[in-house]
Amino acid sequence: MANRVVAAMSGGVDSAVAAALLREAGYEVVGVTLRLAPRDGSRALTHGCCTARDADDARLTAQCLGIPHYVLNHEAAFDRSVIAPFTAAYLAGHTPNPCFACNQHVKFGSLLAAARRLGAEQVATGHYARLGRDAATGRAILRRAADARKDQSYFLCGLTQVQLLQALMPVGELQKDEVRALAAARGLPVAEKAESQEICFVPGNDYRAFLRERAPEAERPGPIRDRSGRVLGEHGGIAAYTVGQRRGLGLGGGAARFVVALDARANAVVVGEAEDLLVDTVEVGGVSFIPFDRLEVPRRAVVGTRYRQSPRPATLLPGGAGTATVRFDEPLRAVAPGQVATFYDAEEPDLVLGGGLIRRAWRGGPTKERSSG
Repeated sequence: MANRVVAAMSGGVDSAVAAALLREAGYEVVGVTLRLAPRDGSRALTHGCCTARDADDARLTAQCLGIPHYVLNHEAAFDRSVIAPFTAAYLAGHTPNPCFACNQHVKFGSLLAAARRLGAEQVATGHYARLGRDAATGRAILRRAADARKDQSYFLCGLTQVQLLQALMPVGELQKDEVRALAAARGLPVAEKAESQEICFVPGNDYRAFLRERAPEAERPGPIRDRSGRVLGEHGGIAAYTVGQRRGLGLGGGAARFVVALDARANAVVVGEAEDLLVDTVEVGGVSFIPFDRLEVPRRAVVGTRYRQSPRPATLLPGGAGTATVRFDEPLRAVAPGQVATFYDAEEPDLVLGGGLIRRAWRGGPTKERSSG
């Protein structure tokens, strides 16, 4: 009997082609679309992904491929694992990355559990990343996608060995243009469908409006102060600000000021000069490593702290349980707590070593007091 695999079908072209390629490779493919975001009242989604139209597009694609298709309600798991932490992070003065959490807990978490109930041991997605196996250790390894413009390994660095060993990412070896051409050649209805750039559960990508509805305390006013403590103005809620922000501070003329820290305890936005945004040391929590279980000694790496940012040369330093410290060769600008730090091998920069969430960042070496976070 053919190997059964659950294909996560978002209604887009990438997941559609992933399902098509697996079916042609002899897998028994079961298409699954997850219903994740709430659809009640003012928060019902009409644009972006996770809409009713996306589910319809996935169903039509499955019909075209001749595979079964199911829509599974994972709203509760998504709220618990993605939306609630997203909201809490903003209230804590952090800048969260919901895609990172979704991959860990939903797409390769609750969906994998659902796949087993459907008699499948693997989950396939349309992610742009490459999976392999280390012949010496038997461990799963993760690499950047062949298409550097579409690479999504940054969001996948937190996956465990169990998750990676049960994952398939068929489009990771392809260029985006090739994916669209494959879809068109197979007559898939989503071949020319535009990509969504929005946060899937935030209508109109207006996360501030979403937070106002989800957590009214997000609009609690407080002081805008400089690094010396001098109050310069008032803000309407720290959740509306992020490290590095310059516009929308409402401080009038004078020298340019930037948000350099968000002090959740004092409910204060801290501003400073451009120079104050530079950091060279980052503490990362919730760290997972992929080619090995733990970091025993310092290791050279290249590290990305934002999606689409070119990773920068650095040294990884072992930390306590689930933590690591990154010491960059040269200072970086505007590193925001809550964002993902992804570690790539210095000698083989396509190889993902692991990653986690930035807890704090500062300048001046591993023992200096933090300057942000």
